[in-house]
Amino acid sequence: MTETIAPRDADKPDAPRTGWLAELRTFALLLLGVLAFHSLIAKPFYIPSESMMPTLMVGDRLVVSKYAYGWSYVSPGFHLLPFIKGRLLGRMPARGDIVILTPPGAGRRRDLIKRVIGLPGDTVALRGGRLWLNGRPVPVRAMGERLVPVDANAPCTADGPETARNFPGFAGAQVTGPDGRRYCRRPVMRETLPGGARYDTLDFGRGPADDFPPYVVPPGHVFVMGDNRDNSADSRVSPAQNGLGGAIPVESIGGRAEFVTFSLNGNAGWNPLGWFSAFQGDRAGLSLRPDVE
Repeated sequence: MTETIAPRDADKPDAPRTGWLAELRTFALLLLGVLAFHSLIAKPFYIPSESMMPTLMVGDRLVVSKYAYGWSYVSPGFHLLPFIKGRLLGRMPARGDIVILTPPGAGRRRDLIKRVIGLPGDTVALRGGRLWLNGRPVPVRAMGERLVPVDANAPCTADGPETARNFPGFAGAQVTGPDGRRYCRRPVMRETLPGGARYDTLDFGRGPADDFPPYVVPPGHVFVMGDNRDNSADSRVSPAQNGLGGAIPVESIGGRAEFVTFSLNGNAGWNPLGWFSAFQGDRAGLSLRPDVE
């Protein structure tokens, strides 16, 4: 009888190994998937300024849908493309939508967030801080004062972005609440646009942008404003003052703000352990779609 001798381990063929090229390919595919989702589906957005108060607070983190109005040259995650006219599967925003936009022009690649007020063909004007659309004043209702806790995100100081010198209504806005904490009194006004979209704005009284002559929104453009009417460089404000200088082309819109994921107040530092105490639970899950009457 012939004895069968099993081959030695050394005689076995080497098992296939995953080389560094395969690892690199996997990483590249993962990165492309993330960029595709970020550019085509949704992306996060951080609120760095007070221009959209009281709707949005400094420290809010949002989800922005990238497909709401179709896609344009600003849809990719990195704004490297020059202006390209037109949108793929484009749709016009609705009045009252909160949109992310990239101002056209050289050197202006920072995303902004504003509310759509006027659509193509609309005539927009402001008279003494009152918004007019197509020759009629937009209905507005005083909602009283809202107390916002004072912290690094909402300092409520006379040397801040809203000054007592420019906005007399801001003088004396800081008060002490029954709990001993400092608060900022912010006067809230509720506007209702044609079509029924309603939202809250801030108005501290007479400000530099409270008067704006009648302006017809060109075709393919939208007129945008911040809800914090006395502290927003928007379509009312000239480029010399860091404003948009009129309506923006719809190609500049990168998406629609949908909801707040979470928010941290101004006490949040670099240490994540301190974020729990800075978490603002009442902001999480807040829808950013305007109410409709």
